[in-house]
Amino acid sequence: MEWFWPEGFLTLLMVGGFALGAFALKLPIAVAMSGAAIAGAVAAGFGLPLRHLVEGMFGYLDTILIIASAMIFMKSVERIGLLEGMAAWLIRKFRNAPISLSFGIMLLIMFPGMITGSSTAAVLTSGALVAPVLVRLGVPALQTAAAIAMGAIYGMIAPPINLPAMIIGGGIDMPYVGFGLPLLVCTVPLAIVTALILLTPHLRKGAGDEEALQAELLRMERNPMSFRLFLPLLVLVVLMGGERLFPRVWPGLGMPLDFLLAAASGLLSGVRWNPLETATDAIRDALPVMGILMGVGMFIQVMTLTGVRGFVVVSALAIPAWLLYLSIATSLPLFGAVSAFGSASVLGVPFLLALLGRNEIIVASALSLISGLGDLMPPTALAGIFAAQVVGEKNYFKVLKYCLVPGLLTAAWGIAVIYGAKALAGILY
Repeated sequence: MEWFWPEGFLTLLMVGGFALGAFALKLPIAVAMSGAAIAGAVAAGFGLPLRHLVEGMFGYLDTILIIASAMIFMKSVERIGLLEGMAAWLIRKFRNAPISLSFGIMLLIMFPGMITGSSTAAVLTSGALVAPVLVRLGVPALQTAAAIAMGAIYGMIAPPINLPAMIIGGGIDMPYVGFGLPLLVCTVPLAIVTALILLTPHLRKGAGDEEALQAELLRMERNPMSFRLFLPLLVLVVLMGGERLFPRVWPGLGMPLDFLLAAASGLLSGVRWNPLETATDAIRDALPVMGILMGVGMFIQVMTLTGVRGFVVVSALAIPAWLLYLSIATSLPLFGAVSAFGSASVLGVPFLLALLGRNEIIVASALSLISGLGDLMPPTALAGIFAAQVVGEKNYFKVLKYCLVPGLLTAAWGIAVIYGAKALAGILY
């Protein structure tokens, strides 16, 4: 038992305390993680290590600022009607090309998640927007909800903003740089396959209610598409693209300022909206995620302080390779039932450390993909529950049934990317 004591005991205490708080006591994820961190520190004899807790709390400050500014940008885009206009144009343009239409709709569902790093944001914005249109195009409600849930998860993992990857990378002091191509490899093939499975067969059959469809499209086109309507998106692309294409001459403003400047350009869109009210709503929506990141930071800090982190890594290294892959494919999604971010911090970081020697960026990208499946896992199942709500389905398990095949493909693809990380790095870099 020497190998187990005390680090093994502390591991069980912290993980068990977190699970107890999140599942049994129904505490907010941030509170459950903070409580588990404090319990671990006290049990290890460190008392209440305020310095370490504060350091951990602000360890993801840069990520928190990105989330807040990204949510403000997303809300501004939503207020000026750009998402609705794009959806209506997409449907009218590709109505008679079901494969192209399914790909375009899937990309639209993903977009808010790509910007905010939140599957919930994607479901409740673009997901809620396209849901009634898809149903009127002939896609059954359950398949519509499943496509929205999976698209939201893929959007959360796709670049430019991937919070699980930021958390995993932050755990080993690896900057969030060079993740763009690996994250596209992780998400784009899955998004295409999911669209082909859940959307294309039904879109080929034609609209279920033509009159209702036309009425919905006219409502979405209340703000005519124009150059000015695209200003926020264009400004964001120019600011982020310029920094990456011309790093020596382009001023490095940072993602938070890029998002805020792009959001401010929405005032020139020709659509009246209240920027203060929009920013307030955005911050309120982002607070739960920002709180989770503070809790994650404290949890990881105490894991390092007490030796739990090292114990988990050594234990993972001792596992046979085939069992390690199986553990990644099963434990990351299951633990993500409380939060994909919590799964990325508690399990993603040790798994990455156990796989050092491969390309760490590609491995972290794949781990973030698998951890994202946690948003489908009961009892929280955030993506599944909200997707069911937007189509009016009370029993979200009916939606999860149609997510099963895409979910299994996602886990398998993530493992394949990890296994072939070295070969993939030779192609991408």
